[in-house]
Amino acid sequence: MSQPEDPTTVVDETQFSEEESPELAPALGVIATDDTSVLENILNAREYGLDVIVVTPTGDKTTATVAQKLGCDVVTTPLEDPTTEDLRQQLILRASATDKPGIILPREPTDSIDIEQSVDAFDPEDEVTEAVTREEAQDLEILVGIPAYNEESTIVDVVSEASAYGGEVLVVDDGSQDETVERARQAGATVVEHDENKGYGAALQTVFQEAHRRRANYLAIIDGDGQHDPSDIPRAVETQDDTTADIIIGSRFATGSETEIPLYRRVGLGVINVLTNLSMGVLRPNSWVRDTQSGFRTYNRAAIQSLAEDDTLGDGMNASTDILYHAHQHGYELEEIGTTITYDVENASSHNPVSHGLSLVSNILKTIEQERPILSLGLPGFVSAFAGLGFGYWTFHNYLVSGTFPIGTALTSAFFTLAGIFACFTAIILHSLSTHLDE
Repeated sequence: MSQPEDPTTVVDETQFSEEESPELAPALGVIATDDTSVLENILNAREYGLDVIVVTPTGDKTTATVAQKLGCDVVTTPLEDPTTEDLRQQLILRASATDKPGIILPREPTDSIDIEQSVDAFDPEDEVTEAVTREEAQDLEILVGIPAYNEESTIVDVVSEASAYGGEVLVVDDGSQDETVERARQAGATVVEHDENKGYGAALQTVFQEAHRRRANYLAIIDGDGQHDPSDIPRAVETQDDTTADIIIGSRFATGSETEIPLYRRVGLGVINVLTNLSMGVLRPNSWVRDTQSGFRTYNRAAIQSLAEDDTLGDGMNASTDILYHAHQHGYELEEIGTTITYDVENASSHNPVSHGLSLVSNILKTIEQERPILSLGLPGFVSAFAGLGFGYWTFHNYLVSGTFPIGTALTSAFFTLAGIFACFTAIILHSLSTHLDE
């Protein structure tokens, strides 16, 4: 696309980072009207360094003339009475004929656009990105995010209670087959829908992305089944302010919690908590996260942004653990506060606790193997090799004392020693590869 011909037009290309040059930036599509916000959008986009494509209905020349002087690509529609959608399609068609990776379009022609936030929201994989309005770009203090799947019986109460503690309540419906969406909207929530069920992790990913888009200072995530008490949100945010923690976890095991956990759940959570902390390399129990599977957490803006950009969160219930791995890798500070979780609610969990637990353990063990080879293979290998040497000493001692060579003990010694040496070498190789790839 050609550069502005008018020498008075100044394009500030320094607005873009080194990785995001103007050539890789999207175009802004504008439908010409006499509204002053349209000209303001064009001026701001040009100052930011964006190319602007303007489509003008037949007979509307004023805005088009100004836009042309500002170096915009002006297209006149051949349609006699075009609708807004007709004009949007012409903008998309024009953008596809350029070398731009996509186009940003306002929902309404007269929307006042926040250019910086719109560029941040741009996804090169999408042909069209909806512009972020200035109203949407205003900082939101607390956003309450609720992933939901078939929660029609509880979602109204959850949204109503959460509304008292957040500036906005966002429900991400993960392809529900009931009336969750309708009832959430009736209760006053903003609803984002998945076309199909993608899993808890995908719903959380959407929550983080929407929170980042809304510039939320804090994001509180609670479940849609009514297990969590929204009145804990202010205390979590206050703790976040006082401690500068990036993530606050509502813990069933911290001081102040009155949660009555069934014995089988307590045992299962204990095993998962130990494995999760070990998989993160946290060996001192006093530094452990005591409730690694809590669904009630609050996040500050830094954590929201990095999690919104992390596409490695598991699609299923493993996402709670994956978020802790993400926090550990980014050096985020975690704090836990006591919270009470109610288990005697309708449809408290749609997951079988045994299969869910086994899935979590399997995921954690894979992570330990991949991320902590010295811990998962090296340490057991060393113990095995040491045991093998012990059996070897016993073998030769018996031979020297009795004159009889114990074949069974000798084979046991050889097995443990070789297995241990092999495990140690494998751990060293995996650790070296992991370090090399990280660098």
